[in-house]
Amino acid sequence: MQTGFRFEQVELSTIDTSLLLGGILFAQSYFTGADPTESAIRAYADSIYLRVDWAWAVNQPNVVSMGWHPESGYINADWRGYDEGMIVYVLALGSPTHSINPASWAEWTKTYVWADFYGQTHVNFAPLFGHQYSHIWIDFRGIQDAYMRGKGIDYFENSRRATLSQRSYAIANPGQWRDYGANVWGLTAGDGPFDTTFVIGGRSRQFFTYRARGAAANEIQDDGTIAPTAAGGSVPFAPEIAIPALIAMREKYGDNLFTNYGFVDDFNPTLVDGTARYGRIVPGVGWFDTDYLGIDQGPIIAMIENYRSDLIWKTMRKNKYIVAGLKKAGFTGGWLGN
Repeated sequence: MQTGFRFEQVELSTIDTSLLLGGILFAQSYFTGADPTESAIRAYADSIYLRVDWAWAVNQPNVVSMGWHPESGYINADWRGYDEGMIVYVLALGSPTHSINPASWAEWTKTYVWADFYGQTHVNFAPLFGHQYSHIWIDFRGIQDAYMRGKGIDYFENSRRATLSQRSYAIANPGQWRDYGANVWGLTAGDGPFDTTFVIGGRSRQFFTYRARGAAANEIQDDGTIAPTAAGGSVPFAPEIAIPALIAMREKYGDNLFTNYGFVDDFNPTLVDGTARYGRIVPGVGWFDTDYLGIDQGPIIAMIENYRSDLIWKTMRKNKYIVAGLKKAGFTGGWLGN
């Protein structure tokens, strides 16, 4: 924040760029006044978005690279579905200056994993953030691309099913983690206590620090660490289970979990004694993070507001770049029209 330079040698990230642009384009569509300040906001949004060279970010045919380093070039990973990268393609397709080939959307969807997990058949992706981030900015209710038309649902319903399946997984609790249940659930990327393995209650347990935790048909990453943003970011999809979970977790764990800035990033009820590398262990209660991550706080706030008022969704439905990107990807129906 003091210099404007990148942190250490992190990559130029196309998803971080896209999430930033989601906020920029929201501001562009929200501030509609004719006064100089609001006119300038819209102009600044254009000046930033229109300079993004999406075509340059296509390193392999018809797929956008996840990132680039000035020291070594493109990283060895591309955006292939399904995950949080859906917004990358919508923005890249919608650009009037540096758009990518519309065939990219078919490349994105052809690696989807359509499977049943705990009674919910859907496109699987293990961490819940992959079912949330693009949906913060884009209202997928009632609109479909070719893939979802073939399945008879939309991406909103897909995220609902992913949320329901995670709760059912927690109720079944195959890993026998402490406190998992109908109102204590939610696996997604976030902090953790330490990278180590030791025995608890006669069972060997492996724990992690930062980890993309999740549960799906094609992958389970679970060390007993729950992230409140998993339920909070899913409030619009399944309010009947997400809202009670947020309330129950706050009531059950009190100030250990919910303090100055809302929910801390993660907690692990299985770790009831010892010393963690990060965060703190409250004896008899569990491990609690001491950090708040903006990328996890943001979805809680934004998705609760989408549930309450449709604010972000109805604003972004008016953004011409979002509309253009969706149409180039083959979306039709609902608010988008044919």
